[in-house]
Amino acid sequence: MHDISPDLRHTFSLCSSATLSTLLVKRGLRNTAVRGVRPLQPGLPPMVGPAFTLRYIPAREDIDAYGSGGDPVNLQRQAIEIAPEGHVFVVDCRNDPHVAGIGSILARRLHGRGLKGIVLDGGVRDTSGIAKFDIPVYCAGAAVPPNYVGHHAADINIPISCGGVAVYPGDIIFGDSEAVIVVPHHMAEEVAAEGAAMERRERFLITEIESGRSIVGIYPPNTETLARYEEWSEANP
Repeated sequence: MHDISPDLRHTFSLCSSATLSTLLVKRGLRNTAVRGVRPLQPGLPPMVGPAFTLRYIPAREDIDAYGSGGDPVNLQRQAIEIAPEGHVFVVDCRNDPHVAGIGSILARRLHGRGLKGIVLDGGVRDTSGIAKFDIPVYCAGAAVPPNYVGHHAADINIPISCGGVAVYPGDIIFGDSEAVIVVPHHMAEEVAAEGAAMERRERFLITEIESGRSIVGIYPPNTETLARYEEWSEANP
């Protein structure tokens, strides 16, 4: 469980979820956007970090009772305490928005331990409190019932499903105001670099459209447009 370099994190921060999704489709990966989650704090900088995962199964009443969170063998609490700094805490809630997968106290602990974000395809309680923390949280919405009403933590840091997307430990999790994207770890460097370059090129293409040009030959750019982009790029380093 290793964090990514500051340079790679910065390069990803220059990208958008839309651009990363396009580049992954280009590489044959069509199912990379976590479905059904939205950010609690849309104005935060992009979330970037390797995935540390937790998998829930349905709760069972003889095991998951009131007070069960205090049991030292509780895997949810263990995961909170071992999730590495710089990572994103990703939770498989089986797409259940009606029960809280996490609350403000545990989210505050993850924030204090240096996690870069939280993603879960389920509900969150204490949303107004969590929204005050400087940590991105993506979820399916507010849910009041506590975790043990519907969830039992069964596995830590294994491949999971979150919002219908496969997430492997160490995959790069990117989130912005629009979506959460899962980037396979072995593709991270090249996708981030191409994504940052694509964002820069599209900023130029927007100036072309704003100048009154037709989209024909601009989007996608033809040879003449790319030549103008190279001139613009040299003048705007």
